[in-house]
Amino acid sequence: MQPYELIKAKRDGGRLDPSDIQAFIQAYTAGTVADYQMAAMCMAIFFKGLDSRELGAWARAMLHSGEVLDLSDTPAIKVDKHSTGGVGDKVSLSLAPLAAACGVPVPMISGRGLGHTGGTLDKLESIPGFNVNLSTADYRRLVREVGCCLIGQTAQVAPADKKLYALRDVTATVDCIPLIASSIMSKKLAEGIDALVLDVKVGSGAFMKTADDARVLARTMIGLGAEMNRKVVALLTDMDQPLGRQVGNALEVREAVDMLRGEAPDDYTEITYALTAEMLVLGKKAANVEEARGMLRRSVEDGSAIQKLKEIVQSQGGDPRSIDDYSLLPTAKATTDVVAPRDGFVTGIHTEGVGLAAVALGAGRQRVDSKIDPAVGFTLLKKVGDAVTQGEPVVQVHYNDAGPVEDVKARLLAAYRFGDRAPAARPLVLERLE
Repeated sequence: MQPYELIKAKRDGGRLDPSDIQAFIQAYTAGTVADYQMAAMCMAIFFKGLDSRELGAWARAMLHSGEVLDLSDTPAIKVDKHSTGGVGDKVSLSLAPLAAACGVPVPMISGRGLGHTGGTLDKLESIPGFNVNLSTADYRRLVREVGCCLIGQTAQVAPADKKLYALRDVTATVDCIPLIASSIMSKKLAEGIDALVLDVKVGSGAFMKTADDARVLARTMIGLGAEMNRKVVALLTDMDQPLGRQVGNALEVREAVDMLRGEAPDDYTEITYALTAEMLVLGKKAANVEEARGMLRRSVEDGSAIQKLKEIVQSQGGDPRSIDDYSLLPTAKATTDVVAPRDGFVTGIHTEGVGLAAVALGAGRQRVDSKIDPAVGFTLLKKVGDAVTQGEPVVQVHYNDAGPVEDVKARLLAAYRFGDRAPAARPLVLERLE
C-alpha cells in the first residue's frame, strides 16, 4: 500500500497490517514518507487509535528502525526510569546518580521538552559543557565504568522515534496513548535495559489528566514490555501542581543537586525516592522498597550520591564545579514577582498553564527549531495549601528578555486559584501497577 492509502485507511477506522506498518515506519525513517504524511497518520491515530496487534507492530518497527544496543558487557541488571512528562519534573537528574551510587547501572536515553513539559536533555545541557550527544561506544563504556550515562537519541538508536518525537510536539499529537506508549517503549528498549520503572503523571500538568487515562497508558506500556521480555513497574504520580518549587532548566538543576544533599522540597524528594527504590528492587540490590529507601537515604547522607553526580557530569564533558557553585550555571539577569490578589490560601494551580508560561518566557520550545534560554524560569514561592496575604509574592519570575514578562505574569496569575480554606492534601503516589 502507498502512504496515502494507509493514512486514508486509518483515518476511516481501518486496521493496518503489521507488514504495512513496518514498511511505513521504514520509509519515514529513510525520508521517503514526508513529515506532512506522518503528521497526517499521527492525527488519524490520535482519533482512531491502534489495536493491540497494530500497536505491537508500530512499537517493534520503531524499536528496530535503528540499532538495539547490547550492554551485556555490564553484567549487573540495568534499569532505567521514564516519566511521561510534567512541569518541574527534574527527577531523572537526581534519580540516575542515586541509583548508580547504590549499584544499579542506569543507561538513560532521554528526550527534549514536549508541549508544556520540560525535557531532561534541555536541563542537562544547562550544565556547562555537558555533552548529551555521545557515541554508542562511549555510552556503553560509561554505563560499564561509571554506572550511568545520560544521552539523547543518536542517529542509530530508534531514529524513527527521534524524528517523530519532534513532529508530535508541533502537530498537537503529543497526548495520544498509542503514540506515547510506542515512543517511550521503543526508545527505552533500544537502550539495552533489563527493566524499567515508569512515572506516569496524572493531573492538570500531565498529558494524562485522569487516573483512568494514566492507568490505560501504564498498562499499555507494561504490556509492550512483557511482549519484549522486560519487567516494567509503573507508578501513577500526582501532577496537579508543579513538582518541587523550581521550573526552568538551570533552576531545576539546582533543585536536583539540592535533593542529593537532602535539602529539596518534600514532594520532589518523596517522588524521587519512590521511583528510585523501585529501580533498586528491580536491580536486585534491595529485597523490598523499605530496604531500598534506607540505601538511598544513606547515599545522600554519606555524600556518595552527590559524588556520583559529579562523576557523571565530568565523564560527559561537564564542569563538576557547577554542582558546588551554582554561579557557574546559567543565571537570569533579572527577577520580578507575581503577587497574591487576596488573602486566603492557594487552592489549586493549573499546572499546564504554568508550563505554557515557561514556554512563553523562553524556557521551552514553541517550534522544533526554537532556541531555549536555560537561565529563565520560575520559583514557586507558594504552592497548594499555602496561606497567602494580599500583595505577597507567590511566584518569582527569572527572566532575561523583558518583552514577554507581563504576558507571562498574567498567565501565572490565571493559573493560580485562591480560596478561604486550604484544600485536603492529595497523595503523591496514586497507584502502583506491574
